[in-house]
Amino acid sequence: MNLKDYIRSIPDYPKKGILFRDITTLIKDENAFAETINQIVERSKNSNLQKLQLLSLEALFLHQLFLIF
Repeated sequence: MNLKDYIRSIPDYPKKGILFRDITTLIKDENAFAETINQIVERSKNSNLQKLQLLSLEALFLHQLFLIF
């Protein structure tokens, strides 16, 4: 499965010259989202990670709001 097929590219958003990658289409598709998680797990098995920290979507959203204002 090519996960890039599930990521929308929005040119000039939020301003000219920026290519915004929208992953909501990937998250909404159950099979694509499951494959995303599987790929993250498989890739992390071969690394020397001791801990993996993930940010919630809410935290990312709030961070973006602070950058705008």
